[in-house]
Amino acid sequence: MLFGILVFLILASGFFSGSETGLMSLNRYRLRNLANKKHKGAIKAQRLLENPERIIGMILLGNNFVNILAATIASIIGIRLLDDAGPWVSTIVLTGIVLIFAEVTPKTLAALHPEKYALPSAYILEPLLKISTPFVWIINKITRFILQLLGISAKQQSATSLSSDEIRIVVNEASSMIPKQHQRMLLSILDLEKVTVEDIMVPRNEVTGIDIEDDWQSIRKQLSSSQHTRLPVYAGDIDHIIGLIHVRNAINLFQSTENNKESLRSIIREAYFVPISTQLHTQLLNFQKEKRRIALVVNEYGDIQGLVTLEDILEEIVGEFTSDPAASNKDFHQMEDGTYLIDGSASIRDLNKLLQWELPTDGPKTINGLIIEYLEHIPEPGTSMLIADHPMEIVHTTRNTVKTVHIDPNWKVNINNNQPVDKNTD
Repeated sequence: MLFGILVFLILASGFFSGSETGLMSLNRYRLRNLANKKHKGAIKAQRLLENPERIIGMILLGNNFVNILAATIASIIGIRLLDDAGPWVSTIVLTGIVLIFAEVTPKTLAALHPEKYALPSAYILEPLLKISTPFVWIINKITRFILQLLGISAKQQSATSLSSDEIRIVVNEASSMIPKQHQRMLLSILDLEKVTVEDIMVPRNEVTGIDIEDDWQSIRKQLSSSQHTRLPVYAGDIDHIIGLIHVRNAINLFQSTENNKESLRSIIREAYFVPISTQLHTQLLNFQKEKRRIALVVNEYGDIQGLVTLEDILEEIVGEFTSDPAASNKDFHQMEDGTYLIDGSASIRDLNKLLQWELPTDGPKTINGLIIEYLEHIPEPGTSMLIADHPMEIVHTTRNTVKTVHIDPNWKVNINNNQPVDKNTD
């Protein structure tokens, strides 16, 4: 009978040990999802974890009770079988049995499969908690008093909300359950808060617009052949912006009897300006709030720096969806040997995405700006340099800018393979 009781107590100890590990290892968000789907075990487990102090107190109370009782019974069995040496032998044997069968094994299983262990355990733990509530209350009161003496608030609990970096880890680790494309989109959404409109805007020198001071026939021709649906309208230069015009409305205007500059002015909509430092997730919400799809980007002095559209932000999330494949890579040309010719106006962020590099993006936004900042002068063609451990060779320059750069993304591989690299390094 004593052996039977001892085996039962060891199993009970293993149950309490595994239950504690299983409950604490549960994914709270998956548990909440299962509870929302009316899983009874998940509902009970969630209810138990609403007050972790109570459930931990009850589990420790039960675990210590069965362990101490098991030690007592083992000592009685040892004395009856081995006389005076019995307690020593029973202590050694019971320690090994408890460690293997009541601690390490159940806790390992519960840590590996928390749901399979914790959710069924909740059916037993919940009624046990109700029975042991008075004892648990007394233990918790004493524990809180001791914590107060140590200057620790018992009400402080770790937040269950996740930061963006923690969510990023969750998304990466869930790759087996989320399609790669969806995973990239989720991560891109998280990255919107790290990117500003300056990083993705069309720079002012590349902005296509309508100069209201041009003759009417030139304006009509430009509107008829425009590849864009919306265009800024200005007087003389982009700094004297008048507003924005929808090309469809302009085409409809051409079909009417009165089509001239004055009638064109009547369909010009007021321009929408945004600060250059606006983060993309904020601008996305602003576009939705203002019912806009295009905005002009201004610096702290109110000077126009470029143009950003809703499509630009969406492409940061889902990737390029331009209908013209060549347009999306107009700044990058891959050579037959695997190297690239890069336009000086190419975005550093786009280059990092293309070559999986980590060029600095906290300063200049283009390759031209990065090279000029690094060298502090306009370089001559043929000049080679190593910026942030990445090689670049100047192919073509003008008086005030770097036009074309040659880049070999495999230069480190070539060096490691002892292949000659015919580039001078400044």
